[in-house]
Amino acid sequence: MPFPTTRMRRMRRTGALRGLVRETQLDAGDFVYPLFVTHGTDRREPIEAMPGISRLTIDHVVAEAAEAVALGIPALMLFGIPDHKDEEGSSAWDEEGVVQLAIRAIKDAHPELLVIPDLCLCEYTSHGHCGVLRAGPDGLPSVDNDATVELLARTAITYAQAGADMIAPSDMMDGRVGLLRAELDEAGFPDLAIMAHSAKFASAYYGPFREAAGSTPAFGDRRSYQMDPANGDEAVREALLDVQEGADLVLVKPALPYLDVIRRVKDATGMPVATYNVSGEYAMVKAAAAAGYIDERAVVIETLTSIRRAGADVVITYHAKDAARWLSEME
Repeated sequence: MPFPTTRMRRMRRTGALRGLVRETQLDAGDFVYPLFVTHGTDRREPIEAMPGISRLTIDHVVAEAAEAVALGIPALMLFGIPDHKDEEGSSAWDEEGVVQLAIRAIKDAHPELLVIPDLCLCEYTSHGHCGVLRAGPDGLPSVDNDATVELLARTAITYAQAGADMIAPSDMMDGRVGLLRAELDEAGFPDLAIMAHSAKFASAYYGPFREAAGSTPAFGDRRSYQMDPANGDEAVREALLDVQEGADLVLVKPALPYLDVIRRVKDATGMPVATYNVSGEYAMVKAAAAAGYIDERAVVIETLTSIRRAGADVVITYHAKDAARWLSEME
């Protein structure tokens, strides 16, 4: 009988009733806003490939934190751009490093805001890889997994001491979640949460980020420790391993090309799942909108809703401030 079907369709097209039966809700409280922090004062360095995003000195980061609070965004993710880089990435665990100073400044000004530093060495190493290098069996350099994990734990403790609410290891080294949990517990931070980049794919979508962070590898690529984009089963296994090691949230990165993986990881782990709507995804939307090909507002809201629908509880996105404003206007 056609009548009931037609009636149902009309019901869902009306504003209030459409909202009443909406299955997926999108809210500013779902977002984490990523920021690039650099040394100095009163400086904003625009990132050409990411319109609207800049490398910021700490005073501007604190101002961004105030905007986030006003918009109902509950958390920031910090990426450090140090003045000094070396083979080991020693600026990462400097107690007076740029991220450590930024954490303190944000928490002093806005203690209610969650501060989540990214935990990786790629922004701090002179070679741009995510860890310490050693000679491989073929004589070529490769990342030393175990030595890198030790330095990540050392860095994590300085973040915890600075006042971080959560850490987000994005290095993809084996066993790092277990060691981080053990080291943080021993150092007196048993309640510091870990958002593990469990399924971080070796993606072409990271290009603009590498411009922003100055972390393009000086040689080779990261495929030896980041995941093959073809492997969904492996992503689920990696997430389950991180849960066993003590992760509080598991993360899939990037977001849009891996919506199926987000859903599979959510179903397999039953854990809170985060995802990163990465720089390339952001840059494509901004470029298409600037060219007049799309309605930026509509596309961003649809995109973020699809990510939530796939199973993500937390969405790290450069669109966070704009999306929060647009959602407020839609209420």
